[in-house]
Amino acid sequence: MDLLQRRLADFAAARGWEPYHTPKNLAVALSVEAAELVEIFQWLTPEQSARVMEKPETAHRVADEVADVLAYLLQFCEVLGVDVLDALAAKIERNELRFPVPGEPTPDRHSSE
Repeated sequence: MDLLQRRLADFAAARGWEPYHTPKNLAVALSVEAAELVEIFQWLTPEQSARVMEKPETAHRVADEVADVLAYLLQFCEVLGVDVLDALAAKIERNELRFPVPGEPTPDRHSSE
């Protein structure tokens, strides 16, 4: 992940794009790319959407949009100093506490304090 972030930063630096890679601009670009991914699925039925990767032309579009979303997310995290994997791990832990598996005991949040 670090290598990809470095490549993206180097790519932008080589083209003089750093002044445009503000948190606001990167958040907007991330949103636009996510919307382009959604657009592929917009009018598909649930069944069609489950088979979208079976057609080479749509599989390619999906992969490209996923790459764009990830690229902008990584650039956003780089600019703000967010470790994307640490942030994800922390969020999963919070969600495990917020949404326990039905029927399993809930961990005591204060047991380690």
